[in-house]
Amino acid sequence: MTSPTSHTRPVALVTGASRGFGKALAMALHDEGWQLVLDARDRDDLAELDAALSLAVTVVGDVTDPLHREALAAAVSVFGGLDLLVNNASSLGPSPLPSLFSYPLDAARHVYETNVIAPLALSQLLLPSLRASRGTIVNISSDAAVQPYEGWGGYGSSKAALDQLSAVLGAEEQAVRVYAVDPGDMRTDMHQRAFPGEDISDRPAPESVVPALLRLLQVSPVSGRYLASDFATAEVRR
Repeated sequence: MTSPTSHTRPVALVTGASRGFGKALAMALHDEGWQLVLDARDRDDLAELDAALSLAVTVVGDVTDPLHREALAAAVSVFGGLDLLVNNASSLGPSPLPSLFSYPLDAARHVYETNVIAPLALSQLLLPSLRASRGTIVNISSDAAVQPYEGWGGYGSSKAALDQLSAVLGAEEQAVRVYAVDPGDMRTDMHQRAFPGEDISDRPAPESVVPALLRLLQVSPVSGRYLASDFATAEVRR
């Protein structure tokens, strides 16, 4: 994993950590000995996760709120540095998914605030710490960023913007690895909201995807966009 500089254990900030992939990743990092700063909007879910983890600080709030982002940065500073930022918190937008013709503009603004602006703002706040540790930023993307699925115009275009943001940041920041990672379909609450009333039990559990992200951190390839499946057996360029 990423080596810390001024702290004894590696430190990670994971947003949207109370459910789904964020929760599965937080628990896996904890098992690997990472110190964690975790956020989510649901107080009860986050409190349950906090009770299960001994090396974690949890902060309830919304990543679109600048004061909440400042609170996350303050929590990171208590650990003395940061090695990994995972921008996992996302907004799907309205459910059922509307066409772009009828997409509510206020909802589109919120999707972009959550999926694009908040990750950029957190990256700006935390880049000094990540530069010092030669750390990593992981932005959770989606296949909807590159495939034109009907109804996915709001979410998909926001993830496409996040992909480009990741690519440019990776080109600009030579001391920091920046990854946009498409984990693939997973059996999560958000995925269920995208397909209301449908059976999504055939989708992989988030826990099954986490090892691919851990391998990404271990291999530490060049900055870029990756699929989780890239880390099953394939060689990864350094």
